[in-house]
Amino acid sequence: MAPGCVAGEPGSLIILGVFIEVNGHRVNSVSFGSGPRTFLAHGGWVGSWEVWQQPFELMSDRWRCISYDHIGSGETVVPPESITPEALVADLVGVMDALNIEKCVLGGESLGSVVALGAVVEHPDRFEGLVLVDGAPRVTGAVRMLIEGARSDFPATIEWFVDACLPEPGSEHLKRWGRHILLRAEPESAARILECYKGHPAVPLEQVAVPTLVIHGTLDAIVPEALGRRMAAELPDATYLGLEGAGHVPTLTRPEAVVAAIEERFSFLLPAVAR
Repeated sequence: MAPGCVAGEPGSLIILGVFIEVNGHRVNSVSFGSGPRTFLAHGGWVGSWEVWQQPFELMSDRWRCISYDHIGSGETVVPPESITPEALVADLVGVMDALNIEKCVLGGESLGSVVALGAVVEHPDRFEGLVLVDGAPRVTGAVRMLIEGARSDFPATIEWFVDACLPEPGSEHLKRWGRHILLRAEPESAARILECYKGHPAVPLEQVAVPTLVIHGTLDAIVPEALGRRMAAELPDATYLGLEGAGHVPTLTRPEAVVAAIEERFSFLLPAVAR
């Protein structure tokens, strides 16, 4: 069994974290469950795998759920200059290869949607479906402010960003968790991961050849909902779900709704007994 693989009977919850070698650096990865299909998820900006933790806990009796700290986030530390759009896509595919994932449904949250779209366009034979949560085909919003803020006062910038991401009432515990997640990144890596996308062309949506689910919070102050709706309309085979009253990270604030939408959209992949 390769490092990071999950063993056990379908329906059992198994959580395994392991560092794997991907393209010359150590990547922190995690696996939940041992279902018949694999769901691989990518976080946004410098959000670690933890932005998908709650959905994984709900899915793990039916899916093999895998995520990782992409370069510049969490415990995957690399020289900031090595962070590029191409490297992020190459690492996603490298994680699949290291963990023996031939095909999967791929999820991307926020900036992770850009990475996920790029991977699906470049490697269409590796994916059975795509889930885009509060994302867009290119980096948008207050990019310059976040880049400058990461370099001048990273803690204050993260404080502002988390507050903007989570407008939902009663989310103070999630804001505290979110600050801990994001502040594990190095400030220069946080700046670089946005800077490398400035001027980078949008992913050609017409080339996305897999069934897609677009989920977007109606109160998203980082990536306006209108961009999510427009992206869904331009994708060849997309279903759109607007989460009323949700902000930028419904994987944290509305995990049940996110999982229900994923399993409805991709129910054709799961055995009837597992639904």
